[in-house]
Amino acid sequence: MAVYSMTGYASAQLSDATSPATDGGSAPAPTVRLAVEIRSVNSRFLDLSFRLPDELRQHEPALRELLQSSLKRGKVELRLALERLQATGVSDPSVKLLQRLNAAQDQVRAWLPSAQPLSVAEVLRMAGSEQHTSTDLSESILPLAQECLKEFVQSRQREGKRLAQSLQERITQLQELAKQAEPLVPQLVQQQRERFLQRWREAMQLTDTEATPEAAQERALSEATAFAIRIDVAEEITRLQSHLSEIAQLLKKGGDIGKRLDFIIQELHREANTLGSKSAALEMSRISVDMKVLIEQMREQVQNIE
Repeated sequence: MAVYSMTGYASAQLSDATSPATDGGSAPAPTVRLAVEIRSVNSRFLDLSFRLPDELRQHEPALRELLQSSLKRGKVELRLALERLQATGVSDPSVKLLQRLNAAQDQVRAWLPSAQPLSVAEVLRMAGSEQHTSTDLSESILPLAQECLKEFVQSRQREGKRLAQSLQERITQLQELAKQAEPLVPQLVQQQRERFLQRWREAMQLTDTEATPEAAQERALSEATAFAIRIDVAEEITRLQSHLSEIAQLLKKGGDIGKRLDFIIQELHREANTLGSKSAALEMSRISVDMKVLIEQMREQVQNIE
């Protein structure tokens, strides 16, 4: 499966320029356009929002079900617009519309005698608005949204592919840093052990003690070994390499992997911090800092993966 980003954008449009005029009129109906737009950013869960004209609000449940069937995470916004492009002629108002407007006007003026009567221009504008919500165009909303959603998913997939490539590059860099750190571990342990033993010998020469040289040396070696264990980072490096391998496998697997990747990145950061806190050499500290920089870059990218 592919890796999908939670960031994406797509739009689709449909123009209706061939609707016949109503009530047998000779003038063609005005040209209208239906536009669908889907955009998204990252989010912990699937958060859907819709911006629809009031006359198309009844399509929201079907559109919501459509998005939920294809998307898992992200803050997703769907916009739907229905607008007139241009009028090829004067729209003839239907008889039913004129009857409704006349009844409404009589009712309003019965309560508000000073209200102005409707003008011809207002009646024609209402006639055009009535044709905007033609049945043919309304029936095209779901197919158009499906087309837009398909392009939207493809845009998320393209962005997800770029994120996966970037993560893989950083995995390679972290693995290289881990290889640099591995040979330093036994060297550091041995250096610290010898340094501790030397300091113990110098202290023994400056103080009076009843302990035998053999007993003092054995105690020194015991203390040096305990200290060496505290600074040994071999276990941290092993766990870090294991986490990197798991991330690579998840990227290869694809699908809904964002939350799991986020958890592993936290574990990676913890191992890098421990590596730095236990470091007893400048070179190991530098490796730890470089690792944390790369892991932070990975964390920002993982935040956008579905």
